[in-house]
Amino acid sequence: MLEIINAAVSKLKAVGGESPRIGLILGSGLGDYAETLDNKRFVNYADIEGYPVSEVHGHKNRFVVGEKYGKTVIAMQGRFHYYEGYPQNLLALGVRTMKKLGVEKLLVTNAAGGVNLDYKPGTLMLISDHINLSGGNPLIGKNLDEFGLRFPDQSNVYDKELRSRLKALAGENGIELAEGVYLMMSGPCYETPAEIRMARIIGADAVGMSTIPETMTASHCGIKVVGISLITNMAAGILDQPLSHEEVNETAAISAKRFTALVNLILEKLF
Repeated sequence: MLEIINAAVSKLKAVGGESPRIGLILGSGLGDYAETLDNKRFVNYADIEGYPVSEVHGHKNRFVVGEKYGKTVIAMQGRFHYYEGYPQNLLALGVRTMKKLGVEKLLVTNAAGGVNLDYKPGTLMLISDHINLSGGNPLIGKNLDEFGLRFPDQSNVYDKELRSRLKALAGENGIELAEGVYLMMSGPCYETPAEIRMARIIGADAVGMSTIPETMTASHCGIKVVGISLITNMAAGILDQPLSHEEVNETAAISAKRFTALVNLILEKLF
């Protein structure tokens, strides 16, 4: 694992990615934000020996290093998924690569299904906490002591101070921002109506198939995290219609302007 991480770090340093303090992980339909960075440099996941590659439509499978508001940023333009057959310790590679490069704050985004009945497609949800029902954990196996403790605390995965400041900034700038709990299932099937009823009962507001392995890894290695879910559809059983990945991407495209405004605010004034 360390050999793969070190290989990625070397590739990124070679393109001038040696000193980012801000990391981004961009989910389904949201990856185009990386194109707004200045002085972009790219490293494809496929060019790093041992790195996974996602086959999900819309994921470009590369690191992007660039500048925004005078700050160096490294973005993962596409992420790996548990449902693609990768063990969750491999899903930790991107975050650990960022940590070794010097990243201190991480913004993770995803497309999610709305479980909270007050939500609608297009809602932006600030993640306050999570429920891991994926069946896995990225920290299982030998602990990499240089990154963190064997038994890490999980009470502040999504940094409370950053969340408080972001809610205030969003309000001041007229950006509507919900806040709630994100639940991860393994996928790739969308959840059943019964599973969504269960998710609501146990306290979830949104459901998806990603993000938690990355945020657990970030918390383990001391990176402060802000998470944003774009509610792209209502989860199974709420509306009388089937779910599809096309709907996810269509809603993400429609919501791109508001999402971009929120991320700009985070990078300019929060991070």
